[in-house]
Amino acid sequence: MQLKVIHTTTEFEAMAAEWNALLDCSASRVPFLRHEYLLAWWRLLGGGEWNEAELYIIAAQLADGALAAVAPMFFSTNRDGLPALLLLGSIEISDYLDVLICPEQMPAFVDALFDHLASPLAPSWKVLDFYNILETSPTLPILQTAAARRGWHYQQQRLHHCPYIPLPGDWETYLAGIDKKQRHEIRRKMRRAESSETPVRWYIVADKEQLDTHIDDFLRLMELDPDKRAFLTSAMRAQLRAIIHAACAGGWLQLAFLEVGGEKAAAYLNFDYGGHIWVYNSGLDFRFGALSPGWVLLGYLLQWANEHQRLAFDFMRGDEEYKYRFGAIDRFIVRVCIQRA
Repeated sequence: MQLKVIHTTTEFEAMAAEWNALLDCSASRVPFLRHEYLLAWWRLLGGGEWNEAELYIIAAQLADGALAAVAPMFFSTNRDGLPALLLLGSIEISDYLDVLICPEQMPAFVDALFDHLASPLAPSWKVLDFYNILETSPTLPILQTAAARRGWHYQQQRLHHCPYIPLPGDWETYLAGIDKKQRHEIRRKMRRAESSETPVRWYIVADKEQLDTHIDDFLRLMELDPDKRAFLTSAMRAQLRAIIHAACAGGWLQLAFLEVGGEKAAAYLNFDYGGHIWVYNSGLDFRFGALSPGWVLLGYLLQWANEHQRLAFDFMRGDEEYKYRFGAIDRFIVRVCIQRA
């Protein structure tokens, strides 16, 4: 493998096609590693999460020039005040991160990557600070082995619950597999919404021409929650808008609304990618609480996902109780810190 360092946004922009083709064979095939997502994140630095950052993507090419691996990184001062190399997308708004590489090539790439990072050509980093890697990622033991070989200190810390639902591909089979009381509750709330005197309908946004209007509606619902309103700074609004447009352009946006009497009562911003539904954020108008619009919309989305043969419904970060009531299974993401001897 021949390594190449990508320092400029222009070089990064030019990698789109080969980047996404590589992701298709990678072990961690998640929407947060799509080129259009990470480019949108980089341009706005995570909605203002980072003030200063230097792009430092390391790409590996085969002899024929084909892209073989990517370590998508940037150089900055981490939360501990240390000069660090972090994964693009870190930390707050990208639920799952990793390197891009086909599993069989990973040991060779990590060795070449560490050789480069140990050389005078690399930035003056003190820690490789990799957040939000799934605990099951094959990257982790390879990083640990390569670090030990060099006498570098490897530390792994569990960060967040990331519950998900494996889907059987059939709505009734899914319902039969969850707690009886919860199954009854889902059916009851969906029937109540369907029989309401005030018309209730749900839909997935398909009109790209009106996407900005739908984004405005989604952000309005989000900001009805005080915590989400504080999160939605002007920089973060711009970042979310850029991410939604990137997902739409890439063909993996699922923005869904539930309306009550023509008013938007609930919304889910999901990603429909790689046979999975990735639940990114949501909004709710509490005036319609009697109809449980958030739960009802979630029920419809789970029904849709089963009927359309999606393999999993991933709630991503957060251990909110409702996720487990819908049958979610726990898993975790971790933070890896590697320090030179």
